[in-house]
Amino acid sequence: MTSRPGGAQPPADLPLPAGPAPAGGAPDDRPPAAAPRTVFLLAHTGRPAAVRSAELVVLGLLRSGIGVRVLAAEAADLPLPPAVETVPEATPDVLDGCELLIVLGGDGTLLRGAEFARASGVPMLGVNLGRVGFLAEAERDDLDKVVDRVVTRAYEVEERMTLDVVVYDNGDVLHTNWALNEAAVQKVAPERMLEVVLAIDGRPVTGFGCDGVICATPTGSTAYAFSAGGPVIWPEVEALLMVPIGAHALFAKPLVTTPDSVLAVEVEPHTPDGVLWCDGRRTVSLPAGARVEVRRGSVPVRLARLHHASFSDRLVAKFALPVSGWRGAPH
Repeated sequence: MTSRPGGAQPPADLPLPAGPAPAGGAPDDRPPAAAPRTVFLLAHTGRPAAVRSAELVVLGLLRSGIGVRVLAAEAADLPLPPAVETVPEATPDVLDGCELLIVLGGDGTLLRGAEFARASGVPMLGVNLGRVGFLAEAERDDLDKVVDRVVTRAYEVEERMTLDVVVYDNGDVLHTNWALNEAAVQKVAPERMLEVVLAIDGRPVTGFGCDGVICATPTGSTAYAFSAGGPVIWPEVEALLMVPIGAHALFAKPLVTTPDSVLAVEVEPHTPDGVLWCDGRRTVSLPAGARVEVRRGSVPVRLARLHHASFSDRLVAKFALPVSGWRGAPH
């Protein structure tokens, strides 16, 4: 408590004097001003649809008093007003102060956005401008709804499991990476198979020659793993998935394990070199004899959700599945 001149203190039941009154003499009891809101926008500027969509989203947000931040390289390709904030490069703190990351594009752009979302912890809201777009929450025709939901904060956030990936060579760590969808070990030479041995929780399971092996999350079960014949796993299920690609073996079925398992793919010493792809974006060469270990990621990716539709409905819509004969559950 601050002392009065002479050391006297105010009575305990009286408040301390307030600060200076505003002009007019009335006390200022207005609530403090809210912190400015900012959204980061990431777009595939090579697509005309993305350029137009970005313009519409930016104008809608600015009209509602929400700031927009974009990368300078993308801003150069977008018709943006001067009020938009630009940042020179994609540094780790590029989303500092942003409440949301809006991504406009196809699956590749959404996976690029996931890199920003994971590094920052900021939720990602994807608008699909490509074909399937399982990571997207909205389609191009929903842009007005997207802006309205962002302005009113009418969205929920869910966390998606990721993968932590470590590559060993002669027992030494050669490379570390991560993935939201999948980590895929693949052959390089088209004329020769990749010889591998699969292990789960430190124990060998099987070995064969193949084109590759996919280790995926439930989120990635509808991506590359699905194309390779793997099962569809509901995103709420916590599990890890291992799917062989073009394996020459009787036992080469997809395997689903607990989320706490450690999946390993060992490249045989006598086989040609392979390659590791994480989400189809980040890659590293695998020398013969390399070992790839995959486990549940320590950092999830946060996705913003606008809809409460079930994953079953999403699956039907994205793959245009025939359900016309369904008559409903009995009541």
